[in-house]
Amino acid sequence: MPFTNFAVPEKYRYQNGFNSYHETEAVEGALPIATNSPQTPPYGLYAGKLSGTAFTAPRAENQQTWLYRILPASAHSNFEPREHQTFNTNPENKPWEKIYQIPNQLRWDPFDLDETVDWVHALHLIAGAGSPVTKSGVGYYIYAAGKDMDQNSAFYSADGDFLIVPQHGVLDIQTELGKLLVRPNEICVIPRGVRYRVTLPQGPVRGYICELYQGHFALPELGPIGSNCLANARDFQAPVAYFDEDTSTEWTLLSKFAGQLFAAKQNHTPFDVVAWHGLYYPYKYDLGRYNAIGSISYDHPDPSIYTVLTAPTDHAGTAVADFVIFPPRWLVAEETFRPPWYHRNTMSEFMGLIHGQYDAKTGGGFQPAGASLHNVMSAHGPDATTHEKASSVELKPQKVGEGSMAFMFESCLMVGVTEWGLSKCAKIQDGYNSESWVPLKPHFKIPAGKKRIANEVTADGGQADARQQPHYA
Repeated sequence: MPFTNFAVPEKYRYQNGFNSYHETEAVEGALPIATNSPQTPPYGLYAGKLSGTAFTAPRAENQQTWLYRILPASAHSNFEPREHQTFNTNPENKPWEKIYQIPNQLRWDPFDLDETVDWVHALHLIAGAGSPVTKSGVGYYIYAAGKDMDQNSAFYSADGDFLIVPQHGVLDIQTELGKLLVRPNEICVIPRGVRYRVTLPQGPVRGYICELYQGHFALPELGPIGSNCLANARDFQAPVAYFDEDTSTEWTLLSKFAGQLFAAKQNHTPFDVVAWHGLYYPYKYDLGRYNAIGSISYDHPDPSIYTVLTAPTDHAGTAVADFVIFPPRWLVAEETFRPPWYHRNTMSEFMGLIHGQYDAKTGGGFQPAGASLHNVMSAHGPDATTHEKASSVELKPQKVGEGSMAFMFESCLMVGVTEWGLSKCAKIQDGYNSESWVPLKPHFKIPAGKKRIANEVTADGGQADARQQPHYA
């Protein structure tokens, strides 16, 4: 079926549509009609605007949302630094941590669960490029948590949009704009600045995050594919308005700002938005609804055909971040090596595995909750076991990826690895290259009766082989 049969049933209602203009109210009549900022909003609410782009951004790119809440978002104390030495998700130019740019192929064993921390302290930057200070680049995180966030606490990142890919456990996320239940095989995007609280109804959680420092995610253009397929806009789900009424309890508001953690106090809940309308909101998507496209004749197409979301640069066709999946699908190409070919890519490729076995890495080293990084121009491809099998298998229609879901964060940037990723996590596989590609054997043999074509100039100045002469000779 074209959707995931989740073990944990859905518990919330949603609005459907990607980049759709939504409006929702939790109390009838709370949303003003026509006007955005009436002199007196309904029911004594305060009007406020949440801007995800510049006011003057082109209409097609403009993302703003009007919120109608019990108290303004600005009603809090000053932010004070908190845990600066231990909470550091922007190591560039920090004296106590660095980012390492290295060309080696890297692979990590499954990352550990951690039942001692909540969502905020579960974030481990494993790799990245650029800086949230200049709103350029990306950060890749592993998260592992075992505790709910404190009852009266909320968190937001001023640094970028969080694309969350759960691998284990369920996230119950209360945001200012409503609630989301996010399970493995779903993804969730929480835009820059949106405040939220994460609880864990099924126990410990683990997964991956791509934080986008620049721009926002969009659906890829479909070109000659037409108007549908890949991730269809109708399958994205945004929350409906939900609010708490609490103006007497102390709350802690946590902010990730330039990779550092800050905290402020306020005497009311941040989750008091009674109604909202706009284009800037969190959303989720079931990866089981992805409509895959592939070759039905010959050859293996580029993996870009599996792009769910993209964050384009100002250069057409080049993304600061693509989110790509490898879902269950049929392979029918004739006379074709069906796994991904060996390649060197100007784009960097960070991969993770949600569940199952990735069809291009069958040797057992790439496991659920693990990861790999093939940086700019680092050669990679199927391991020796997969190559041998795929080179001799009977090419009949084949369903691959059944019960599996792998994904990739792809970027045009050269991605550096943090000290946590290289050493502190203690998950790097030292033998990745030697296990995957060193065992490959040469099979080249010149058939009998064939000779090498010489390319040297002969003593008399002529061509060694007339077939090598340019067409104008």
